[in-house]
Amino acid sequence: MYFMLLDILSILLNILWWIIIVQAVMSWLIAFNVINTHNDFVGQLWYVLDRITEPLYRPFRRIIPDFGGIDLTPMVVLILLIILQGPVMAYLYRLGMQTGMA
Repeated sequence: MYFMLLDILSILLNILWWIIIVQAVMSWLIAFNVINTHNDFVGQLWYVLDRITEPLYRPFRRIIPDFGGIDLTPMVVLILLIILQGPVMAYLYRLGMQTGMA
C-alpha cells in the first residue's frame, strides 16, 4: 500500500511537471502572438492551466523579484519538483524498504 501511494504521488508529480511545461510554452506563444486567447479552445485551456498553476506560483512570486517580462517562477517550481521526484522520493522508497512496508 505504501509503495502504491508513492507511485501515485510520482505520477501526479510527473503530470504537474508537464502541466507547468505546457503552461510556460503557451505563455510564450501568447506573448509572441503565435496563438490568441480570443480563440475559445486556447482561452479555455489557458484558464484551466492558470487555475492549476497559480496556487503553486503565488508563494514564490512574493519572494522572487520582478524581472519585467521574464517570469522565473515556473523554473523555480520545476526545480522543486525535480528535488521532490529525485532525492525525496528515493529516500521515501528506501525508508519503506527498511521498515518493511508493503
